[in-house]
Amino acid sequence: MKIGPEGLALIKQFEGYRNAAYLCPAGVWTIGYGHTRGVAKGLTCIEAQADAWLREDCVDAEQAVLKAVTRPLGQFQFDALVSFVFNLGAGNFRASTLLKNLNAGNYLGAADQFL
Repeated sequence: MKIGPEGLALIKQFEGYRNAAYLCPAGVWTIGYGHTRGVAKGLTCIEAQADAWLREDCVDAEQAVLKAVTRPLGQFQFDALVSFVFNLGAGNFRASTLLKNLNAGNYLGAADQFL
């Protein structure tokens, strides 16, 4: 599976677009839609570059979801999980109650964890 257009739009909505590097609350240089790899003070980008970085960054999140989830997923479920991993990291996802519930077949319990 790959993140769909709705999933990318979801991440964009949560992250917001920034064309200049900034220090996020965690003290990490960030740009575009939450891109951090190779970012330094003074870096700028156009939206097309931010889109490309977002797609690249989602590959890692997609792989984390595919490796950790043992139950079938619909596209919107997959998109939401990729967004979760993109935002909170693969380690947090692997240790999450959300994943435990999901892999136990408790889809409702997993969904409640997004709140």
